[in-house]
Amino acid sequence: MEKFFQLSARGTSVKTEILGGLTTFMTMAYIIVVNPAILAFAGIPVGPSTVATISTAVFGCLLMGFFANRPLAVAPYMGENAFIAFGLAALGIGWQQRLGAVFISGLLFLAMALFKIRPWLANSISISMKHSFAAGIGMFLALIGLYETGIVESAVQGMPAQALLMPDGIKLGNPPVPLKIGNLHDIKVLIAVFGTVLTATLLCRKVRGAMLIGIAGSAILGYLLGVGEAPKAIFSLPFTGDYSIAPIFMKMDVRDCLKLTFLPILLTLFLMSFLDTLSTIVGVGANCGMLDKDGNLVEVEKPMIVDALSCMFSAAVGSSTSGAFIESAAGIREGARTGLAAIVTGLLFLASFFFIPLLEPLQHLKYAYGPALICVGLMMLNSVKEIDVEDATEAFPAFATIAMMIFTYSIANGLTAGLVLYALMKLLTGRAGELKGGSIILAVMCLVYFVFGLHH
Repeated sequence: MEKFFQLSARGTSVKTEILGGLTTFMTMAYIIVVNPAILAFAGIPVGPSTVATISTAVFGCLLMGFFANRPLAVAPYMGENAFIAFGLAALGIGWQQRLGAVFISGLLFLAMALFKIRPWLANSISISMKHSFAAGIGMFLALIGLYETGIVESAVQGMPAQALLMPDGIKLGNPPVPLKIGNLHDIKVLIAVFGTVLTATLLCRKVRGAMLIGIAGSAILGYLLGVGEAPKAIFSLPFTGDYSIAPIFMKMDVRDCLKLTFLPILLTLFLMSFLDTLSTIVGVGANCGMLDKDGNLVEVEKPMIVDALSCMFSAAVGSSTSGAFIESAAGIREGARTGLAAIVTGLLFLASFFFIPLLEPLQHLKYAYGPALICVGLMMLNSVKEIDVEDATEAFPAFATIAMMIFTYSIANGLTAGLVLYALMKLLTGRAGELKGGSIILAVMCLVYFVFGLHH
């Protein structure tokens, strides 16, 4: 095990990897419930979809661990599932064709990875931009945690200047804002605050398992205070009864997706998946030693091949686009550095096959896993130090990346804005010679994304 995973060389241990894999699983287990619920709007039955979701996670995590040896967990993406369910609804496209589009996008990813096109593109990105991805993803995770726990909540749309004025038109009042502090009288919000403070304190004290302890402590406190929901059952058998995968297995329609009229859909799905994968691998990689001294991804071909194969697998079993999950950052913050952590996460997903009824209440335990996401955001903010703030052509695109990820609630929007602005700033300041071919191609792809991809 030591020789295969290179534990000592990466400064980790079996215990640390197990802890990291367990922590990652706890922060992303919600996908078991959320993904099928979203895909149900596309007409995919919930029971089979749940099994398909877990199957994809097991396949992807184990492949990432054994083949790529990276601490990256794999599961169906959030965002892409919404596009599959809602973005294509008005076009009258059946879920079989939607799954076919997922399969084709995975096939394209695989071709790009095998011919080392994706790594070439990824390594064309400057060090400042790579670290802005990490910081942006961290803040994005923190916002998810804050919003899902209710610590912050939606307020009003917009912020007109006149709204700042009191009735007399002179004094400034409290401005309406898109987000405001949540209801601190809500017991679930207070539990989330408790969990966040507890986790942060344990992190400051360098306690191993801080994230996991915070999650467990919040969950236990919630049940003690009577705000938890008891499961309807404990055990279930996968691939049987309501959980049979037969209705959706290998039901993807690839043939119809090859029509010219389907090209915009394929392009949108391709770009969304590419950008999510790129930002996740690069951003998380910056925090776990996956970058070399030049800021390039080390042996990035393997995790990208895993990502592509997982995407194809997910379509085959009846789920949406899959890839490396940003929640892997939680396990990495616990010290995970090898594929052993991903294997642990995969085995936990495998075990969850038999506990689907028991896991369903997790969708109501946002106050438990939310604090971990908030604290991951804090730790990933460390990447800001690596941004060259003295060079405005590097700093401004990096800032735009972080800001757009947070304020548009989209990793892809932040990444695209940053890459377009990076190329634009270099061109407008007479420093086009600093642009690599890959960065130019990425900028063009991002412009295409803004044209075709923002309607969803």
